[in-house]
Amino acid sequence: MLALEFPGARRFVEAMDAAVRHERTTDITDQLRDSLCRIIHDPDIRLPDCVFQSASDHYARRELYRSDQHGYSVIAMTWGPGQGTPIHDHSGMWCVEGVWYGTIEITPYELVEQRDGRYRFEPRGTMNAGPGSAGSLIPPHEYHMIRNPSSDSIAVSVHIYRGAMTSCSVFRPVADGWCERDQRQLALDRTH
Repeated sequence: MLALEFPGARRFVEAMDAAVRHERTTDITDQLRDSLCRIIHDPDIRLPDCVFQSASDHYARRELYRSDQHGYSVIAMTWGPGQGTPIHDHSGMWCVEGVWYGTIEITPYELVEQRDGRYRFEPRGTMNAGPGSAGSLIPPHEYHMIRNPSSDSIAVSVHIYRGAMTSCSVFRPVADGWCERDQRQLALDRTH
């Protein structure tokens, strides 16, 4: 179901549908990553204007497409200056994330210890990704933080999830390098 119309949307969906027809998760995410990189550079595919409008108090999430047939969803996220996420997971779903506009800073984390309802993570490097770059997360390697490092401009990323991403676990620091887990419901923002 196309949630938002935009130039080149049909070509976008056809490329995503072709990629998710593979059987192995790594084949799916590799193909999605390659397709997304090509699509981002295609001048005939342009995201709707609403995804270039940030929200003042949170990063915005707007659904572009959801495939009932293949079971995946595509979300555009708009990051205002300095906006980001805490350490979070993807509820056990694979995901491919690509930068459409601006720069996104990504820090993957490894879960190194879990005890008494607390979690300890170690960062695995931080990278800045610009337009046309894409990466994938495959559980159990799904813990990460994302943020827009710019102090004066927005960033837009496109996220393709194995299913509808309606909630995730977020990890909030408590003491001595430990975090506690909270469940967060993820809403979609208005499209106009």
